[in-house]
Amino acid sequence: MSSDEQDIAAGLSARVRALLAEHDVADERAFLGARFDAGLAWVHFPEGHGGLGLPQVWQRQVEAELAEAGAPYPDPGRNPIGLGMAAPTIAAFGTEEQKRRFLRPLWTGEELWCQLFSEPGAGSDLAAVATRAVRDGDSWIVNGQKVWTSGAEKARLAILVARTDPDVPKHAGLTYFVCDMTAPGVEVRPLRQITGEAEFNEVFLTDVRLPDFYRLGEEGQGWRVATATLNNERVAIGGAPSARETGMIAKVARAWRDHPELREPAMHDELMRLWVEVEANRLTRVRLRQQLAAGQPGPEGSAMKLAFARLAQRISGFEIELRGEDGLRYDDWTMRQPDYVDMTGRGPGYRYLRAKGNSIEGGTSEILRNVIAERVLGLPPEHRVDKSIPWKDLPR
Repeated sequence: MSSDEQDIAAGLSARVRALLAEHDVADERAFLGARFDAGLAWVHFPEGHGGLGLPQVWQRQVEAELAEAGAPYPDPGRNPIGLGMAAPTIAAFGTEEQKRRFLRPLWTGEELWCQLFSEPGAGSDLAAVATRAVRDGDSWIVNGQKVWTSGAEKARLAILVARTDPDVPKHAGLTYFVCDMTAPGVEVRPLRQITGEAEFNEVFLTDVRLPDFYRLGEEGQGWRVATATLNNERVAIGGAPSARETGMIAKVARAWRDHPELREPAMHDELMRLWVEVEANRLTRVRLRQQLAAGQPGPEGSAMKLAFARLAQRISGFEIELRGEDGLRYDDWTMRQPDYVDMTGRGPGYRYLRAKGNSIEGGTSEILRNVIAERVLGLPPEHRVDKSIPWKDLPR
């Protein structure tokens, strides 16, 4: 470690010690607010906005020292869109005033976020969104419908992509907004899924008025901002750090060890293959996050999300087969809107059903394969005849 790095490490440790000495870790919200003000929320964020302008690699030291002291951390399961997607996008594209308005209450959990991207006619092809935002003085009037919106029923704010210019090609006519989910004209309707829960929603926007202050990035630059958000989302879903043999593979391995009567030679071979693939994927995530510490997430996160979805479905299917008749039991059909997705705290039937959505949410596996082929492997892109045609002239 160089002398400059030693100085940074010592300075961070001093900040952590001061934070712990001056604030009670038992008061979660107050402590998180103080941590934000100390620049220890995201050390790579700008000074005054929860960070210190340091390389992201230094975040690990802060997390380790605070965890050792038993300090609270924002629950990513409660506010995944805010922490994993909205925050880095606001930090990258927001004005100073927007950063001051949105980042601190997002970090402390005072304001939960959701994502208004997909539409009934624009899911995998996000650039085809039809929700319109029309300028009206210092405001925008938004009309349209969004779908598959996780957490919309409790969110205070949302990230929103809307079409502001239908006379240019579809990628060029988009603008990115923050949407007030409590504004008049916002209607949230739950969508019941295969598990019996209503984890997702459809959202109807009828003459919703948003101030121009809620526009994130320049008008017409929504695709660029949205791409950064999606890259962060895929890293958040598929690139989260984990210890060896945790998550769904831990459930299967434990069942194998605890119930020798379930074992068959062919299943042993398959379990070993799954265990090795999970471990290889885990180590690849570690390497990816180290690479990302130096800059913005890129298309490599798509590979991690693709692998995560594929493994989750294979593991959950193997678990059902391993448990035989017991694995087929599923009686938790209560219509509810859960606070977060719990893939390990529920039964094997739930895991099997819920994993089906992993290859859809956060970008379908088919689209992610295109991203990997074109932007990672450098293969020729698919032929697209609609790239230069004004959106209003496209068949829908």
